[in-house]
Amino acid sequence: MNIRSLQYFVHLCESKNFAKTAKVMHLSPSTLSRQIQKLEADLDQTLFVRDNRSVELTPAGKALLPSAITIVGEWQLVQSQHKKNQQKLSGEIRLFCSVTASYSHLPELLSTFRLEHPLIEFKISTGDPAQAIDIIQQDKADIAISAIPDQVPSRLAFEAISDIPLSLIAPSVPWIHSETLDAVEPNWSVVPFILPESGSARDRANTWLKEHKIKPNIYAQVSGHEAIVSMVALGCGVGIAPDVVINNSPVKDKILRVKTSDIEPFKLGVCCKRSQLENPLVQALWKVAEKSYIFN
Repeated sequence: MNIRSLQYFVHLCESKNFAKTAKVMHLSPSTLSRQIQKLEADLDQTLFVRDNRSVELTPAGKALLPSAITIVGEWQLVQSQHKKNQQKLSGEIRLFCSVTASYSHLPELLSTFRLEHPLIEFKISTGDPAQAIDIIQQDKADIAISAIPDQVPSRLAFEAISDIPLSLIAPSVPWIHSETLDAVEPNWSVVPFILPESGSARDRANTWLKEHKIKPNIYAQVSGHEAIVSMVALGCGVGIAPDVVINNSPVKDKILRVKTSDIEPFKLGVCCKRSQLENPLVQALWKVAEKSYIFN
């Protein structure tokens, strides 16, 4: 007995006509007849009473029919699920982001994505977000979480996922420049600054310094925003850093925000080469990112 024989049997019970069932099942009437005869031999039961015009079920055929319908139905369900799984996207996406983004934005993005595409795997690397664009251009990652630059390279595509404010921060403990910062108009030229080495946060910092006509006393230029917050907490100087990094820093209780409201925020987004948008895996993540910013 095989599943095909049961499928022929169930259809023949409905049509009660060998020619009709043979046509639907794409086989000759003689082949159908042999399949039914083999099924009857396997069961050692006569299933149909045949004449020249029609067929009728025997008591044994009537007894078999409910079980046959169940077996055929379950088999079709298994096949349907198998085909559905085959159609699901699978493979690996290489993703780059900062350490902070890996727990501030990545979990929400990937939790939604994983529900829709459970077979896609991620190879995640972390580092200085200012390097994200270079990493994408050098094909070291398929997609990155990165600040969206003011001038987007023509070969790259960006999709915003969040707005990122920045803050000027100082040590919360008393330090040598505490009185300077308490002044109505601080003498910024004597205060040491810790700034991002490059990237959108550095661009925003430079713009703010220029607008306030400050020639900064640069103590350090740091790769990675997390290190800026740590150095400020240690009393090395003031710094400009993204709020998302400050809020997630383990030393956030050791820093305070200096009142200023005119540091321009930047947009955080996913970035890839435009050519990668043809990649079904990247395309799928892109769609989730689009929804993420809409409902952010």
